Amino acid sequence: MKIQFCGAAMGVTGSCHLITTEKHKILLDCGQFQGSKTREAMNYEPFPFDPAEIDYMILSHAHIDHCGRIPLLVKRGFKGEIYCTDATADLVEVMLKDSGYIHEKEAEWKNRKNERAGRPAVEPLYTFNDAMDSLKFIKPVLYDQLIELNDEMKFVFNDAGHILGSAITELWITEEGKTSKIVFSGDLGVMDRPILRNPTIIKKADYVIMETTYGNRVHPSNSLDVTRLMDIIRDTAKRGGTTVIPSFAVGRTQELIYELNRVYDSDSEYRKDFENLMVYVDSPMATTATEVFKRNAQVFDDETKAYITKGDNPLDFKNLKFTRTSQESMWLNSDPTPKVIISASGMCDAGRIRHHLKHNLWNRKSSIIFVGYQAEGTLGRLLLDGAKEVMLFGENVQVNAQIHNLEGFSGHADKDGLFTWLSGFQKVPKHVFLVHGEEESKKAFAYTVKEKLGYDPIVVTEQSEYVLEKDEIVDSRIIENDGLQEEIISNTQDTLTDIHSRIEDILYNAKLAVGKDISPAKMTKINNLVMELEKSTINLGAVINEEDRDKNPAEGLA
Repeated sequence: MKIQFCGAAMGVTGSCHLITTEKHKILLDCGQFQGSKTREAMNYEPFPFDPAEIDYMILSHAHIDHCGRIPLLVKRGFKGEIYCTDATADLVEVMLKDSGYIHEKEAEWKNRKNERAGRPAVEPLYTFNDAMDSLKFIKPVLYDQLIELNDEMKFVFNDAGHILGSAITELWITEEGKTSKIVFSGDLGVMDRPILRNPTIIKKADYVIMETTYGNRVHPSNSLDVTRLMDIIRDTAKRGGTTVIPSFAVGRTQELIYELNRVYDSDSEYRKDFENLMVYVDSPMATTATEVFKRNAQVFDDETKAYITKGDNPLDFKNLKFTRTSQESMWLNSDPTPKVIISASGMCDAGRIRHHLKHNLWNRKSSIIFVGYQAEGTLGRLLLDGAKEVMLFGENVQVNAQIHNLEGFSGHADKDGLFTWLSGFQKVPKHVFLVHGEEESKKAFAYTVKEKLGYDPIVVTEQSEYVLEKDEIVDSRIIENDGLQEEIISNTQDTLTDIHSRIEDILYNAKLAVGKDISPAKMTKINNLVMELEKSTINLGAVINEEDRDKNPAEGLA
């Protein structure tokens, strides 16, 4: 068995890892490279494998640096199945369609310039229709559901707590009667953050592929940065400026809405200052993604579910407005009234945010707040590094606005969070591969692991391949301790899957009913019923899995 690192090996974008056995090939993620022109040019290079030979793909989550080359993969011959969580399936449709549209528009813009300059035309990386074609290969499954790909491969998704639907993958591969367990972290979230549940701690693995985005940094407290956010918005409005927040359409935007909702719908110290201050989410994709969040409340954390039970929508408040049209977006920059504009993309490398920066960077009254990771070579990184002037739409723009970086809002676990997760393994893995981080971040985290845990992770610094040795023979008995037979477990899995699906239908239909023919009292009753059903199924799954989760691949049944 071999593992080949085909992306996110030299930075934090382009996640793509190929596992090859004697009979099968399985791909973990297929993301776009983002950042500098050199990085983005890597998207157009041939894959270091034949897409037509890939049997399956496992997608950790819907961010473009993890899913953004799926249409290209299909365009170049992939015909297999792409597995992801059901929430990720909802989001990836939004992300890929938007990405295809952007690639088409960028190619049109470049070709107008090339035609005037007498240069040859360029082709988009892929089109909107290519994105649509790729969606038919998506296979949504539930968290904790054991999926048997074939006689030699099984996997289970666990909640990664990074964005809605994000997953840690446990993958069992058998060759010649011997089985190895590979754990792919995907992107790990931050503990005790709003909306999402905490990352799942995994107990055992032979091989671990792990992200290290913030492997050399510790985030400030989220609560402190929430206070800073509100202070910056208030102070900016008082001096007559606009607060512009570049934000990833999936994840950070929804968390910002959640935190602002708590201010606008409470008696906080900011409420009087914010009473007439409008908040605009100026991103069609973020608007659609927020609607997807509302439809997937079954995977929210307990605190957010409690808000819903009380009849409060944590992703909406009276001063919040979603803008979709270009006319609405342009109006925001012609209106002098102080306001908050949340817009994509989060790294400022495309989208409407660049227009808002053009109209606000020069203004000393305005503030720009970064709430997510800024990759090398992006406009966001240039601004954080102190650039005094930037180029936007062919025009030099002075940077006079206040620039703020609130890392407490990051959706990535910091050094301490990463270490806590890795420390959860009860037995030292044979190898830990560190990916998805800049070189200094990976090396710093490797040093921390060696110093505190006593073993040497492999720092992946280039596209490379490793041969993995086969593990010992796995005990084929199925949870004999509790007297459960394979048939009973299979039936239980099917029952729990059906119950979860029914719960999702109840939640979805309940949300559709809000504001129509249902009273608040009935809505509360429905939510309470959903919570009880969900709690019961989770508890039942826990009973089945608690003792034997790491003894056998049949652990993922809840």
